Amino acid sequence: MNDLEKKSFYSFLGLYIISSLLFLAGIGYWYYTAQKNAFQNETYYKLQHISDVIAGDIIMAHMQGKPLHESKVPEGIHLALIDTEGKVVKGSLVVPELDEKDLLNKDLMKKEGYFMQNGYTIFISDAPKDHLNIAYVVAQSNSLGKELTLLRSRVLKVLLWAACFVVLIAWVLSKLFMKPVHQRVAQIERFINDITHELNTPITSLSMSTKLALKQGECTSKMLNNISISTKQLYDIYRSLTYLNFSNKKEIAEALDMKETLEKSVAYYCALAEIKRISFDVKLESTLFSIPEAQATLLFGNLIGNAIKYSSPKSKIEIVLKDNVLIIKDEGIGIEEAQQKKIFDKFKRGTEYSGGFGVGLSIVKSICDEYNIRIVLNSVFGEYTEFRLYF
Repeated sequence: MNDLEKKSFYSFLGLYIISSLLFLAGIGYWYYTAQKNAFQNETYYKLQHISDVIAGDIIMAHMQGKPLHESKVPEGIHLALIDTEGKVVKGSLVVPELDEKDLLNKDLMKKEGYFMQNGYTIFISDAPKDHLNIAYVVAQSNSLGKELTLLRSRVLKVLLWAACFVVLIAWVLSKLFMKPVHQRVAQIERFINDITHELNTPITSLSMSTKLALKQGECTSKMLNNISISTKQLYDIYRSLTYLNFSNKKEIAEALDMKETLEKSVAYYCALAEIKRISFDVKLESTLFSIPEAQATLLFGNLIGNAIKYSSPKSKIEIVLKDNVLIIKDEGIGIEEAQQKKIFDKFKRGTEYSGGFGVGLSIVKSICDEYNIRIVLNSVFGEYTEFRLYF
């Protein structure tokens, strides 16, 4: 990957990981809060229940005139019975800071009988109503603190494993995300290299011809022909690049005689064909079709230029326009069957033979689609290639 691809890769990876971790943190916090509230409610009702049971025993013992018997208390719960003078008459207070005077303190009572202190959950009930001279039942438990500590540990472990999984998924998705980007960048880099190579040939020919003409002090017909051919090659590249850059710009269609436009295109490419001693077999009849002349010229130019480029020397190119169908057939290298489905893709070349930068046929397909021209490819590798355009 180049620097730009690496920057995009790590930007996507970082964004995905950060957003996912924030989402996981939110889920973890929500789950922990929900479970914490559930544990707190469970502890509250458990302490309230045992306090009510003990208060009930106190009231029953007082009414029956019997001594208070030892009640069975669930494991983890500590009870303390406080008389009307604030003294612990049974059990113990497990929180050192909670002395007997605190139990009669009005501020303490404002805690609505349920609070946490020093890791203990404390529930104070005045349900005995001074029976047997008992004012309060204090139920104390540290199980909630232990459960919350265990819950935090479990949530953190799950979040840690989830974070590792998210990082792995993020890495895989980033790779998948960058794959088409990498392919596109590779196509563009290849396109730049190819177009640089394509520009080199006509520019070199122009430079050599002009230097030779200046040296000799005259310009021969061969020099002029080389200059003309090189100029046409440069102009073809320019037209293709212009179409790629401004293809969204709509041009006004006009009724054209395809015969006249084709004759101009054939005449334009005759000099290029003569270099390889390729002949044209042209049979045209008048065919009216509504299309901008620039688009029609670009359409025919790419097809004829490709036919010349991929034809064998001393071969023939057949161009027939009849019954609203244009046939352009060469006797060139042909296109492999596996490549024929991809040949109209941008930056795609059917072969490395004769160079090119892979946009000619994509432009042809784009123009055909825009003006509802059906295009059909028929090719046999090593024998010929034929394009049919149905207007």
